[in-house]
Amino acid sequence: MILSHIEPMETKDILQAAIQAGKAIMEVYDSPQSEWQVESKADNSPLTLADRRSHEIISEALKKSPYLMISEEGKIRKYAERNHHRHVWIVDPLDGTKEFIKRNGEFTVNIALVEDGLPIFGVIYAPALHILYYGNARDGAFKCEVNPETGEWGEPQELPLARRKKGDKLRVVASRSHLSPETKAYIDRLKEAHGEVELVSAGSSLKICMVAEGSADVYPRLAPTMEWDTAAGQAIALAAGCQVVEAETEQPVRYNKEDLLNPFFIVKGSSLNKG
Repeated sequence: MILSHIEPMETKDILQAAIQAGKAIMEVYDSPQSEWQVESKADNSPLTLADRRSHEIISEALKKSPYLMISEEGKIRKYAERNHHRHVWIVDPLDGTKEFIKRNGEFTVNIALVEDGLPIFGVIYAPALHILYYGNARDGAFKCEVNPETGEWGEPQELPLARRKKGDKLRVVASRSHLSPETKAYIDRLKEAHGEVELVSAGSSLKICMVAEGSADVYPRLAPTMEWDTAAGQAIALAAGCQVVEAETEQPVRYNKEDLLNPFFIVKGSSLNKG
């Protein structure tokens, strides 16, 4: 699979960059915590040596592409400059740094290509789980296992892997213990429309991947996120036949905005994306 938008790069180049970044993350993850070099950024979110190493590897790989990169750990160019670019990479070198620090394995490497404000290609790699997701609108979305020793990936499985059947409980991605009032109200409306619901949870961008693969039906994110948290997941979800829409307007979530803060949004699986 070759993406004309990123020639001379191929999809495999981006997958390999994500896997190499994941390997660097795991080298830090498996070292003593005293060597993690945890710092606090301006917004009090954590930054580790793993974030920085992953950013360096992805930055080097994307130099082959003519498009600029927006990365959580890089210098963000002013909107007056970014606004003139139809294509941009949006990268989170380590999505779920808090999950990394908790050592629960639910953190990811996110790489997305955005065209005219919409994600057209995405890669998400969960290095502790050895799971790789990727997709684009032309070819679809896929999931595969990665051999952490060789970096090779196995046979891709097309998403969604499962679809909701009549009579199944609606599966909602949300925290089981900390629901915001907005999220609780949204879930209550789902209960009125669909009956009993089941709450499922995961860390980082894996929540969007759960909807894309069909292990969840809807993910309401009625709390702040940034563009690099969601761009890759949105590309994969769209390629799997899902929708990622603003909670208020039902319009697709857009990227490379002047303000990189996302609106509240809903990820709807293929069984819900018409309503």
